[in-house]
Amino acid sequence: MIFTIEELKKEKKLINDIDWDMTPDEAVRLYLEWGNIRSSVRDGFSIRSKSDYITYFVVNCWERPFYIYLIKRNSEEAIELAKIDLPARFEKPVCEIKGIYALDKDLKQWLKMELNVDR
Repeated sequence: MIFTIEELKKEKKLINDIDWDMTPDEAVRLYLEWGNIRSSVRDGFSIRSKSDYITYFVVNCWERPFYIYLIKRNSEEAIELAKIDLPARFEKPVCEIKGIYALDKDLKQWLKMELNVDR
């Protein structure tokens, strides 16, 4: 099941698992390259097995409509947990060039407010 933002709001445990500082490129380096630069990405963070996972947001700017995805990644797979429409006011600062991006400061703040997360 892929959650909407309204459904995600009810998933407190899942919201508590979100790593708000993880970026898509760091996640790939940590989980797909098995940490060949792990110490430089996150001090003290290590992946010991495929049961270790991270939950983080990415912004998909490949084509309209743009979406924010909540991803759960381990060394074997990335699972989309939620799909959220990117509000139009964030399109220009985040999606100027096609690609996959981390949350910028304003988008992160908006999501935390929507999900009732302490800042």
